[in-house]
Amino acid sequence: MRGMGITLTVLGGSIILGYLMAFIAGFCRLSNNTFIRKFTGFYVEIFRGTSLIVQLFWFSYALPMLFGIELGSDLVAGILAISLNYGAYMSEIVRGSILSVSNGQTEAGIALNLTPFQRMRYVIFPQALRMMLPEFGNYLIQMLKATSLISLIGMTDVLYYGNLLRSSNLAIESTVYLFILIFFFIIALPLIFLTRKLEEISKKGVET
Repeated sequence: MRGMGITLTVLGGSIILGYLMAFIAGFCRLSNNTFIRKFTGFYVEIFRGTSLIVQLFWFSYALPMLFGIELGSDLVAGILAISLNYGAYMSEIVRGSILSVSNGQTEAGIALNLTPFQRMRYVIFPQALRMMLPEFGNYLIQMLKATSLISLIGMTDVLYYGNLLRSSNLAIESTVYLFILIFFFIIALPLIFLTRKLEEISKKGVET
């Protein structure tokens, strides 16, 4: 229980920043500006193509040692690594969902004399959002599971205290890890429920 606060804090911060990065990067990947599109593509490929564990060590240790960039705490490093990693993955969901909306919808918006922003806001994005919801729900659970890695950079989360307890009494090793599993499953339960609700919404459509 002592590590629950850190686990939930990292999860909450990663969800907020991760989804924000997903939408920013997803829209930037569709930009007409070549520099913005290429730069965002570089970010996406770097974070999708490297290990989250390596990214955690990079933010926590490599940046301060190599470049003198101090993030302030391991908490910030953990949230940044997880959110930027999963934000890169989810940005492809945003981009793919928007591109999958029929071109006829865009043409209809043009016929109604809507501006590009209005077409995106009122016509394309609501339809794309419905397609994003199921995958977004799945990534909620993925981010929860990723929080278990923050103990590798010395953060005192649930797994950290579990390992501490295990090392002091090897006889209860299996019991400790059983309780860690139960802890994560309990945290995941509301996220699983939310994921199912998002899937139901995506099937029914979004009211406007």
